[in-house]
Amino acid sequence: MYTYESRPQYSHLAWHETLELHELTAYQTNQLTLFKMVHTDVKDPQLHALYLETIGAVEQNLKELLQYFPLAPQGTRNSSKDQDMTAFYAGLLLGFAKTAVRSYAIGITETATPSLRETLQKQLNAAILLHGKIFYFMLERGLYPAYDLPKLLSNDVAAANKALSL
Repeated sequence: MYTYESRPQYSHLAWHETLELHELTAYQTNQLTLFKMVHTDVKDPQLHALYLETIGAVEQNLKELLQYFPLAPQGTRNSSKDQDMTAFYAGLLLGFAKTAVRSYAIGITETATPSLRETLQKQLNAAILLHGKIFYFMLERGLYPAYDLPKLLSNDVAAANKALSL
């Protein structure tokens, strides 16, 4: 009988969970960078405290997630002190576009008014096109090496470490 305690141990992560690890790390890295860039502008003390709490929580999340990168199938690790923020800014846009596509898809399933549904479908299609433009911008510049898993994961580690060090 299979039990949780008798589960097999594997020497590396599965491909699908490696890609989910990438998505979670990339998203949280971009958000952490943004939160660290703007939290000093937040004047309300309670909201500022919430930003600091969120920054601490996301930093802890990234530290925990980074522990799994050595278990990813094939990969190289390196750190970069490059201060070019193009990858961050592009990733921020890509994360927005992904969230927009998902949000429009969910919104459409909750829509009963035909004209609103048409508007949301039009905006969903525009969000899909924008996502493609941003993705290919990043792919062409090597900022999102989607077809090179070791480089993709290496970029994740470098970006997360950079965000943690801010």
